[in-house]
Amino acid sequence: MKAVKVRVLVVEDEPQIRRFVCDAVRKEECAAIEAGTARQGLDAAAEGEIGLVILDLGLPDMDGIDFIRDLRTWSQVPILILSARTAEKDKVAALDAGADDYLSKPFGVGELLARMRALIRRHGQSGEARPQHSFGEVVVDLSRHVVSRSGVEIHLTQIEYRLLVAMLANEGKVMTHRQLMQDVWGPGHAEQGHYLRIYVGRLRQKLELNPAQPQHFLTETGVGYRFQT
Repeated sequence: MKAVKVRVLVVEDEPQIRRFVCDAVRKEECAAIEAGTARQGLDAAAEGEIGLVILDLGLPDMDGIDFIRDLRTWSQVPILILSARTAEKDKVAALDAGADDYLSKPFGVGELLARMRALIRRHGQSGEARPQHSFGEVVVDLSRHVVSRSGVEIHLTQIEYRLLVAMLANEGKVMTHRQLMQDVWGPGHAEQGHYLRIYVGRLRQKLELNPAQPQHFLTETGVGYRFQT
């Protein structure tokens, strides 16, 4: 019986570089999935089990750092950066956003394959992608940033969406006011809990069947909030 090939997603807008990387991936007896834009890459990651993402930061439709943050809201698949950006701040930003390794262009095939093997070995093929969440009559497609209720798309503001994603990622856990403020607004707003009450109320209005008696966005008095399906 043949071993299942690891599927490697290559997100690179330069066709020549993308072909070069995909050829190297196939020499390692992995399956190469090609994407020329961030949107194509996120869609491909959502459609099938991916064992590794090789990502260029300079994409035409989205900065690579935003791609990493987006993917990390629903998948822990290992990410290897291939980028012409060599400044330390760019490497730090990518790693802080959730990348696992960083290789600067130009690079050698040998080093690329060695880093690939290390990430696949360390993480296996368990990206555990879960791009869709359902609760009540609501479906949240994290890969496409679409929230619908009873089949009708619901508009959420950027802050509402980020709060929803933070709570979905911690399903069943009590999150303190400080934790949620830091995750959604950043460290500088950790003490401004009144914002949080307002936005949790908005999510209840838009997504709960009965906002006055919420079933999903629950208040933990004196502590914070908890999301349950």
